[in-house]
Parts: sequence; structure tokens; C-alpha cells
Amino acid sequence: MQTTSLFGNRQRRELAGLHNLDLPLRPRKGRLRRTWSSTWPLLAAIGLALLLWQIVVWLGLRPAWVLPGPLTVLPALFKDLTSDDRLIMAIATTMRRAVVGFGFALVIGTLIGLAVTRFKLLRTAVASLITGLQTMPSIAWFPLAILLFGLNEAAIMFVLSLGAAPSVANGLINGIDHIPPILLRAGRVLGARKIDKYRFVIFPAALPAFVAGLKQAWAFAWRSLMAGELLVIIANQPALGVRLQLQRELSDAKALIGTMIVVLVIGIVVDLVIFGALERRIRQRRGLAPR
Repeated sequence: MQTTSLFGNRQRRELAGLHNLDLPLRPRKGRLRRTWSSTWPLLAAIGLALLLWQIVVWLGLRPAWVLPGPLTVLPALFKDLTSDDRLIMAIATTMRRAVVGFGFALVIGTLIGLAVTRFKLLRTAVASLITGLQTMPSIAWFPLAILLFGLNEAAIMFVLSLGAAPSVANGLINGIDHIPPILLRAGRVLGARKIDKYRFVIFPAALPAFVAGLKQAWAFAWRSLMAGELLVIIANQPALGVRLQLQRELSDAKALIGTMIVVLVIGIVVDLVIFGALERRIRQRRGLAPR
């Protein structure tokens, strides 16, 4: 009798909740509520960072002209954004370079990744080299880039592309390497050959790792670009890196920190709006997140 009772209790525990499958689905949250639920943690983190920054200023660890507080920096930054065309032009120049350089890195990295996964001899020859290039600091490439191209935009594009392309290639290589063989066999059975195999089987299966590689590549590209603009100052081409260098030379800490905030905000916005949206879309299509 006791054995039967224990078995019955275990069975009830295992089957608990299955009756909820017959219940209607709960209504989806409105767009405004979903936006707020995904935004407030970031806003809270920003508020906490600003509070800690202001506390450090209140402690007086550094003079106010060296480390101004957010109550001084943010109004000045807002004024520059609304009334100073030079800051807007600097943002436009930097973003143009970022888009062009990242585009070159995307094409180069994708082609290298496809070639490495396609040819075993090439993988043996250059797979470790790609990782080595990825780990090499971008600042180390600038002396060579300046010797090759001079103090011009080509040097910046060279280092930016070289810094980001290995991450794109590694993302694609890892994604293709971890495709379950059963998917490839199923694709062959369904008639996927040559281009169709890549279009309908390989690329969709490798997409999560590829997007992760793109996200990492953007981080490398953005850092390389900032380093390049600090070193390669081109006349009549205002950029964020140029502003950082000039503000450092003038000891204008208020404007310097404001420009750093712009650089940080651009990185966060690109991550949330582009790569975050891509990741959410992939998760939704795979049933890993609600639509």
C-alpha cells in the first residue's frame, strides 16, 4: 500500500502542470510595456554610474578642473550637441569611417571564413594565424599603417578592417563547425546543393555564432577607430578622436569627458539597436524568445 502511494505521489508530481496546456495563452504585453521592461535596467545602471561619479567628485579626490562632475559635464555636452556644429560633424565623420571600415571587415572576414571552412589545407595553414591577428592590439598596427599609407584616412581604414575582420572570420568558422551533421544530411536529402546548401542550411544554422562574431568585430573596429583618430589627425576632418586629443592638450576636462560619453553612448546604441535586434530576431525565429 505504501509503495503504491509513493508511486502515485511521484506520478502526480511529474504530471503536475500539464493541465495548464489546455488553458488559453495569457495576453501579450503591449509594446510600451515590453519596451519599458527592457529599458529600465539600463536606465537604472546609468543612473547608478552617474551617482557613483558624483560621489567621487564630492569626495574631492581630484580638483574640480581635473575631474568635473556630471552636473557640470552633462549640461555642457547638451549645449555642444544643440549649438555646436563641430561636434555633430565630428560624430558624422567618425560614424562614416566606422561604417565603411566595418563593411570592408565584414566582406573580408566572411570570405576568409568561408574559404577556411571549405578547404582543409587552408584551415591548417591560417586558422591559428586568424586568432593571432584577433588578439594583436590594434595600436600596434598603426606605425606600419602610417609607413604604408601616410597620415591619411587609408591608414585608419587599414587598421580598422584588420582589427575587425578576424572576429568576423572566427565567428563564421565557429558557427559552421558546430552545425549538427544531421542538418547537413537533411539538406542533402532535400536537394540542397552548392549555393542552396549555403543559403538554406549552412548560413541559417551558423547565424547565431556569426552574429556573435559581428558583435565582437564591431567592438574591435570601434576601439581601433578611436585609436586611429587619436594618432592620425587629418586637416579639415573633425572627428571624435581628434576632439579627444585636442581637449587633452588644452586640459579641457569638461569637454573631454563629454566626448568620451558620446563615444560610449554610440557604442551602446549600436549594440542595442543593431546587434541586439538581430539577436532577438534570431531567438524569436528559433522559438527561444517570445515574439
